[in-house]
Amino acid sequence: MAVRVEAAVDSFAAALAAQVAGVHRIELCGPLHDGGTTPSAGLIARCLERLLVSVHVLVRPRVGDFVYTDDEFEIMKRDIAVAKELGADGVVIGILTPDGEVDADRLAELHAVASPLSVGFHRAFDAVKDQDEALELLVSLQFDTILTSGAAETAAEGTPRIKHLVERAGDRIGIIAGGSITSGNVGALIQGTGVQIVHGRSFSGMAEAVGGF
Repeated sequence: MAVRVEAAVDSFAAALAAQVAGVHRIELCGPLHDGGTTPSAGLIARCLERLLVSVHVLVRPRVGDFVYTDDEFEIMKRDIAVAKELGADGVVIGILTPDGEVDADRLAELHAVASPLSVGFHRAFDAVKDQDEALELLVSLQFDTILTSGAAETAAEGTPRIKHLVERAGDRIGIIAGGSITSGNVGALIQGTGVQIVHGRSFSGMAEAVGGF
């Protein structure tokens, strides 16, 4: 299977540019300067009306950590329902417990709201205590993908850990490498990890760069 490119974007103009650049899917976010939050319903609707590529919506009620109050959890459920109603192809979520573990009970609830959409776990994965244990739990919850830098500052630095996760995941769940990936370093990352999906904000030239893999 050819390597696919996912672009993280926070505006309609950027989403359109990503499509023109040949990316395979879009993670649609609110402002990305702090890692992104849930985009507006208007932005989701416009992208789904105009774009041909697959659109996955980030659902994150605020910046900061991934331990949420009951109110924030309810907001996430409603945001997932809105994205689903508007016709999104998938949602990307993440909730942790105060102990740094995947919050299985809440994630199961959110997954049920999202079904039958594709559901991915975002880079909250890089904040968990035990990534191997978290991966197995997300497989059991029937998540489709995990976005990770291998718990490093950048995906390049996390190459050994990403390779391990790709091998552990097998065909049970997709591992998406993310973290300062560009067209200049993506080739080495793919060769070093065996990852089949790469994620980045710097999507220009990325589709061409992965074309040989």
